[in-house]
Amino acid sequence: MIRSIIYTLLIQSFVAAMFILPASAGTAENPKRKALRIVKNNADLTDGIGQLLVVFSEIPGSNSATLVAMEKKGTRWVIAHAPFQAGIGRNGFAMPGSKREGDGQSPSGLFRLGKLFSYEEHVNTAMPFIQTTAEDKWIDDPDSPDYNQYIRGNTRAKSFENLKISSDEYKYCMVIEYNMHPVVKGMGSAIFLHLSQDENTNPSAGCVVITPRHMEQLLKWMKPDLKPSILMGNDKILMSGLKNQGHK
Repeated sequence: MIRSIIYTLLIQSFVAAMFILPASAGTAENPKRKALRIVKNNADLTDGIGQLLVVFSEIPGSNSATLVAMEKKGTRWVIAHAPFQAGIGRNGFAMPGSKREGDGQSPSGLFRLGKLFSYEEHVNTAMPFIQTTAEDKWIDDPDSPDYNQYIRGNTRAKSFENLKISSDEYKYCMVIEYNMHPVVKGMGSAIFLHLSQDENTNPSAGCVVITPRHMEQLLKWMKPDLKPSILMGNDKILMSGLKNQGHK
C-alpha cells in the first residue's frame, strides 16, 4: 500500500514538472517577444534606425522597467542583448506629450541617443564622446535661452545640472534627445541614460538608469552609423502604437 502511494506521488510530481518547466521558460522569453511586438507596432517610426533600446514598464506609475537592446538585420529586428532591469522616473512614465519639468516622470516616445559624456579619457565605444569637466552643465531652467542644452562654462541660468558630480552616476551619461527638436519651454529637460548608484538600479527624476556593467555592454555595441535610439513608455501605450497616441 505504501509503495503504491509513493509510486502515485512520483507520477504526479513528474506530470506537474512537465507543465511547470515550460511555463517558466515561457516567462523568461516574454520580455523579448514583447519588445519585438512593440517594435513591430511602431515600425512606421523606426525607418532608418539600426539599433534600438526598447524600455517598457508593465505597471503604470512603476519606477522600474525592462530594457531590451535590439538590432536590425536586413528587414528583421533581432535581440542583441538579454533583457535587463532599468530604473526610470520615480513617478513612472508620462503619457505621450504630457511630460513636464520637475514632474518626476520619464517621457514616452521614440528618441535619438545623443552626446555621450564621460569622466574617462578613453571609453570602449565607437560613439563620439566628451570628457566631462567641472565646467560642463545641462540647463534645466525653463526661462533660460539655453533651456535643455549643454553649456561649458558660465551661464546666467537660475538652475542647471552639473555633468561631473561627486558620485559615479554620470561617469557615463548619454543624452536622450527628448524635447530637443525643437526645445519647448517647460516640457522637461536633462533626460539621460546614466548609471545606477550601485549594482542595483534605482529610480530617477526622469532619466533611464542602468548598471555600469550593462552600460559598458551597450556602449561597446553601439555604432553611430546605425543611429542608436530609444523607444520608451508603458507597454500598453507602446503596444497600441505611438502614432495612435499622437506621437510624431
